[in-house]
Parts: sequence; structure tokens; C-alpha cells
Amino acid sequence: MGSLHKITYVLVTFCLLVLGRAEYVKYKDPKQSLAVRIKDLLSRMTLAKKIGQMTQIEREVATAEAMSKYFIGASYFTYATTAADGEELTNWYDAGSVLSGGGSLPALQASAEAWASMLTEMQKGALSTCLGIPMIYGIDAVDGHNSVYRATIFPHNIGLGATRDPMLVKRIGETTALEVRATGISYVFAPCIAVMVPFAYTEFIDELTSQVKKNIIPMSRIDDAVYRILRVKFTMGLFENPFADPSLASELGKQEHRELAREAVRKSLVLLKNGKSSYAPLLPLPKKANKILVAGSHADNLGNQCGGWTITWQGEPGNNNTAGTTILSAINSTVDPNTQVVYAENPDSSAVEAGNYDYAIVVVGEPPYAESAGDNLNLTIPEPGRAVIQTVCKSIKCMVILISGRPLVVEPYIGAIDAFVAAWLPGSEGQGVADVLFGDYGFTGKLPRTWFRTVDQLPMNVGDEHYDPLFPFGFGLTTEARESVG
Repeated sequence: MGSLHKITYVLVTFCLLVLGRAEYVKYKDPKQSLAVRIKDLLSRMTLAKKIGQMTQIEREVATAEAMSKYFIGASYFTYATTAADGEELTNWYDAGSVLSGGGSLPALQASAEAWASMLTEMQKGALSTCLGIPMIYGIDAVDGHNSVYRATIFPHNIGLGATRDPMLVKRIGETTALEVRATGISYVFAPCIAVMVPFAYTEFIDELTSQVKKNIIPMSRIDDAVYRILRVKFTMGLFENPFADPSLASELGKQEHRELAREAVRKSLVLLKNGKSSYAPLLPLPKKANKILVAGSHADNLGNQCGGWTITWQGEPGNNNTAGTTILSAINSTVDPNTQVVYAENPDSSAVEAGNYDYAIVVVGEPPYAESAGDNLNLTIPEPGRAVIQTVCKSIKCMVILISGRPLVVEPYIGAIDAFVAAWLPGSEGQGVADVLFGDYGFTGKLPRTWFRTVDQLPMNVGDEHYDPLFPFGFGLTTEARESVG
């Protein structure tokens, strides 16, 4: 008997053994209670299928070839070769869920429809097995649906903390959920206790199976875990509606969502200095001016503005990774049409001094990073950011916007700066920055954590005996919105 026919025969035989010839099964009946459905399905599952439900694998290994050969995302099996029998089916597995790790995409700049199509094919594989348990697909949605091209990217959590607006954060969560569902995904990662073996899944399954058979792990513990997993799938309605809703595709990057992100940016900005004297504030800036300078590596760089966990795990600089508005573009669209805006990423002193500028906006900060790659013992503004601040601010009135995921060392430069704004990682909607700089809205953000003077002070918290910050926790200057500033 050929390998393919042998496999088909085993599949059919196995399904008949599990389900029998009865036409009615309780777990497929939505009229039955949740507990009845779960217990009925659990009673039909082998140990391998139960462990499979506890296993989450990475999208990259859930390829079409793997789906065909190993039933990834549903049931899959491995082969063992014996001298007597040649290829022999030895192990059955069922993967209960699939995930996209950071930067794991179906294709570069994949659309909502492309994501949904990928999930549909995986789900078809899951449902084609004899028990027909739907797969659940998970993804990180840290600052919006951040892995997907053209999704709305919201300010990172540190910036949302600065808003002091829990209802705004709730709306952002709801909006992110809509954009995630637009791609067919029904599960995003949050703090949880879970078994995640995206690549080494066969080793995990084999080891867990061995420990159960040796009575090291009791079957009751497996059943408890699988019961809770199935409860989630039944509660979500995956057994009745396992596929993506194509009508939601237009929710991805919707203008209404971008307006919400723009609002979040406005409220997240923290004004830490406004004028070298309290009697002569620099902000809000006049929209009507002869000539202004915009400088710095982060003024016209959407990738830097969005930070890590944007399209890829660590994030990437540049303007081609996703859609949005840079701070420079926002400034250009906000100032008076007769105001000349000159952009120089790293201007030299002579050009600054000879430029006859009314004022300058310097936008500098950290490159994108996530987790351990962002570890830094110095916490200084990366070059050439520090040099740009010194070059520009020694010659003309300047305000500095810092793009970063945390407070950085700024005390050496704060005296030369006329106005200083912590913008955190604002995301895709840079127009929210210009809204506040030019007075369409006022500054309202407050520091979500203490801003230290030097790294030698760290860790530093409110209530410490020697609490001597540059700016204390909760600090933030305010300004009033003006209808017209000129």
C-alpha cells in the first residue's frame, strides 16, 4: 500500500473510531450548555489531541507543505522508519493554536485580506480533521495592530500613561481589537500563563506525552488545561463562526482610528520646559513666521517615531515600513502657507547661524528597539542627537522634542534649550504633535515616571530618602489652546 493511501486509510479509520457512526454529537450542538459541549468533546480526545490543544506553533512552520504533511494548525503526524515495515505512522498531534511572532508576516506589506486568507486556509485544515476543533490564531498587538502594514499605530504605553485618561486607553483597546479582527485574528497576547513553543513543538509534545505516560504528570492536569482551552474556543463562538468576517477589512487603518491616535498623541506629550524665563514662554509656536528650521534624525522618520514592535519585533527606521504622518509633514501642513520650513537632519553651525531663522524645532531620540536589544547603561541621547541640540540651540531659539521609550539624560543640555517636550513613542500620527506645538490644543500630559538627572541615581522612586529628580513624577507644564496664534 502506498504511503498516501496508507495515511488516508489511517485517517479515516481513526476518525471513525473517535466519532463512531452516530450522526449527532453534543459538542457540535450550540443548543447544548457550554459544560456539556466541552465534556463531550474532551471525552472523544486522545492524549495526543489534548496535548496538541495545549501547543502553540509559529506561523513560519505552519506552511502549506507542513499543513499537508504534518497537519500543522490541526492534526499532524511524524514518521518513523523501521527495517521491517518502511514508513510507519507513529505520532499524532493537534496544534491548538498558531501565532505570529514579531515580524512574522504572510508577505511584505500584506493587506488585511491577505492576512484573513492565510488564516482561512489554516482554519480549513483544522476543521477538516475528524474532531473539527478550530484553530485559534494569536498575535502581539502592543501599540495597535503593530505587525500589519497600514494599521493605526498608537503611542506606546509609557505615552498613554502620560495622558492620565483611562477612557482614552479603553477606546484605544477597542479600536485595536477592531483592527485585529479586520485581519481575521481573534486572539492578542496579554499577560498570561501559557505554553508557547513556536518552533520546538515536537520536542515539547514528545516530552509532555512521555511524562503523562510515566504518570509524572497526571491526566487530570492535562484535562483541566484542555477544558479551559476548549472553553475559550466555545465561548468565542469559533465552532460556529471559525472564519474571518470579510466586512471588517475596511477597519484596518480607518481614518476614525487615526483621529483617535492623533488625540492620544496630543494628550501624551509632556511639556517639561517652556521658555528660559516663566515670563517669556516659547510655546505655543507662531504658525506665521518668516523662516523656521526643523532638524534632527527623528523629524522625518516614521520608523523612529513608531519605535519597536512596529511591523518587525525590533522596529526599523525609515518611512517605507508602514503608513502615517511624520512630525515634519505635520509641521508643514500646520504652519502658514507663507512660512518657509527648512529641514536639515544634521545642520552645521555656519548654516544655522547664517539661516536667519525665527526659531528651530529639533526632533531627536532613540532608534527603535524592543526588550533586551534596548538595554542601555548610559541612557544618553544617541548621537548625532546631542550634537544637533548643541549646534542649533546655541544660535537660535529652539525647542527640542525627544522621541524615546523612557527618560534619558538631558540635564547637560536643558539650560540651552528654550522649550523641551517628551513625546515618548507617538506612533503613526505625528499630526498630534503639531496640533499642540502650534496651539490648536494645549499641553496636558504628566510624567508617568520620575525623570532622573544622572543614571547614578537609578533606581529612583517617589518617596525615596534622597529623591532629587530633574523633573518629579507627575510633573508637566500646561498651555491653553488658541484658535489663532500668529
